[in-house]
Amino acid sequence: MQTLAVRIWRGGADGDFHRYDVPRRDSQTVLDVVTHVQRVIDPTLSYRFSCRVGMCGSCAMTVNGVARWTCRTHVSKVAVNDTLELAPLSNLPIVKDLTTDMTVFFDKWASARGQFKGDKTRADDFANVVPETPARKAADAAIECIGCGVCYASCDTVSWRPDYLGPAALNRAWSLVNDIRDTSQNERLRAIAGDAGCHACHTHTSCAERCPKSLSPTAGISGLKKLAARAAIRGELD
Repeated sequence: MQTLAVRIWRGGADGDFHRYDVPRRDSQTVLDVVTHVQRVIDPTLSYRFSCRVGMCGSCAMTVNGVARWTCRTHVSKVAVNDTLELAPLSNLPIVKDLTTDMTVFFDKWASARGQFKGDKTRADDFANVVPETPARKAADAAIECIGCGVCYASCDTVSWRPDYLGPAALNRAWSLVNDIRDTSQNERLRAIAGDAGCHACHTHTSCAERCPKSLSPTAGISGLKKLAARAAIRGELD
């Protein structure tokens, strides 16, 4: 039987790679490989997954140096000479093995005012949002983020500047500033217009290239830069 030579990061930040030989199978995903190691070879291996169908984003890790989700990444697409190297996501603290602490990632969503805030109650009628409007289309283009952290791990600006809000948080802000029902627009623009906000983006487009949902945080960040500049001219960011 053909095998894969798999190097997996073990331990914390000061850990190292351990090698495992895993049977090669048809239609095998990277997550299948990690699951085989944990269930058959070494039950102490730590990793994170949930849905296995590309919905939750929790299985993301670094595969041969590139941040990817693993449940939808086939070994045949990424293995080099029947070898794989698996590591935790970059730019996040390592908890153990392939598991990272996502706290700072989601804290930045909160810092970017990534929560919807409306003025309606359950007693009110539903808001009428016209699908064809430019604002609704802009929100639709950003709303499918699954919070996997691939863009954050791929962002060089986050590596250089740890306080940078990052592409996922700013993508979320972009979806909300285009939601006509939201009532905290100026507060959100003030939050993302600071030194560690949208203007810190260097437009490397790594986030858009790596996003497993084919979103473009770079485009949303560019939109936020324009909105923040207009708000500043109007004196709304004071």
